[in-house]
Amino acid sequence: MPLINVDAKHLDWTTAVFLSQDEVGIKEIKEGFDLHTDNQRVFGLPSRLIAKIFLFRIIFGGTAYSFAMDNDFKEVGFNADKWQEVIDRFYRKYKGICKWHETIVREATKTGTLSIPTGRSWKFEATRDKRGELKFPVTTVKNYPVQGLEADMMTIARVSLFNRIKTKDERILMISTVHDSILLDAPEELVEWCCETIASVFRDVPKNFKRLFGVEFNIPFRGEVQVGLNYKDMKTVDNLVWE
Repeated sequence: MPLINVDAKHLDWTTAVFLSQDEVGIKEIKEGFDLHTDNQRVFGLPSRLIAKIFLFRIIFGGTAYSFAMDNDFKEVGFNADKWQEVIDRFYRKYKGICKWHETIVREATKTGTLSIPTGRSWKFEATRDKRGELKFPVTTVKNYPVQGLEADMMTIARVSLFNRIKTKDERILMISTVHDSILLDAPEELVEWCCETIASVFRDVPKNFKRLFGVEFNIPFRGEVQVGLNYKDMKTVDNLVWE
């Protein structure tokens, strides 16, 4: 039977933009903007892949020094000063992300706790590094809210999808879920129904988020569906409506 895989599209970025309510990010997501290609151009990065990795790293607190020392970025050829210019330029474009990062670090440092609209919360404290100096886990503070909200959003999608397929046909199996992906196994004659149902589930995630948590999720929640008999031969389904 065919495999049907859906990956949430730009999940890290979508959740970070929602938490920060960055106006530029919200506008770009709603318009289906190719932010990786644009970031490559705006920030002078050598490839779309590097721009993509850079975006996700900076969401989680990547520093100029860490970018300069990372083997994955050696081909870029930027030193720490140049990377700092790129980071500063990013924050000038996405002022909401910058303000949100400053706010959550300040809150976590002051109170030792941090929470998100779904009710997840974390405690943080300074620890001593190898030199015995107290360091606050800034990158962890920036990471946990995004990763936590991602898990909650995907849980909403998984539960909703499971409830729909179990009433349709017992031959449709949800066989794996990893981070931002859900994998189904279904008979050939039900593949089209599964793909359309997945898109419907993703369209409903913002509505279900508000119903569950009382907060409006004001950004589209999109995915990318692929179908094939094995992972090697998966093909993207292009005709689905995500909002």
